[in-house]
Amino acid sequence: MKVPVQTLDAQAGGDLELNDAVFGVEPRADILHRVVTWQLVNRRAPARATRERSDVARTGKKFGRQKGGGTARHGDRRAPIFIGGGKAHGARARVFSASLNKKVRQLGLKMALSSKAQAGNLIVLDSLDVPEGKTKALQERLAKLGFGKTALVIDGDALNVSFARASSNLGSINLLPAVGANVYDIMRHDTLVLTRAAVEKLEARFHG
Repeated sequence: MKVPVQTLDAQAGGDLELNDAVFGVEPRADILHRVVTWQLVNRRAPARATRERSDVARTGKKFGRQKGGGTARHGDRRAPIFIGGGKAHGARARVFSASLNKKVRQLGLKMALSSKAQAGNLIVLDSLDVPEGKTKALQERLAKLGFGKTALVIDGDALNVSFARASSNLGSINLLPAVGANVYDIMRHDTLVLTRAAVEKLEARFHG
């Protein structure tokens, strides 16, 4: 698959041949769903357990007479009805995690990249250099490129410092290094933007 390469000034920067084994895979909704679900489950923080009556530090001594007190016959200050007592039917500690075969995860990423390429929502840039790292200068260039409402920009090994500084105030732009490319972030943005370096790293990731 051959795609045009542009500069940030929306000028032609030649063509780039994309590997069909990475960018030409037929997307499947079930595979993408499995990978996204796996990502979101593993992103959840563990649930902290509440302290029940056996966990709180209060006396277990019977604190009133059995008869004649005019009150219920309580034998433990750790009971849930008292301030400082344990929680009745409290939350249990849980760790949320899921496993997914590595081949399925890799296939999901290929399908996410391919879906953007086939839908025409893939833009390849020569570089991400922004003069002086100014947000205003970047906004003028993005208007010409047609990034859409939201865009995920993936660079090579390291993020371009000037682009990162210029895009930090733009809520519609998210920036990731190639090693951080993932199905969830790719699918939840309207446009996928890759640099030449990002394409090389992503293709090497599967055929390194």
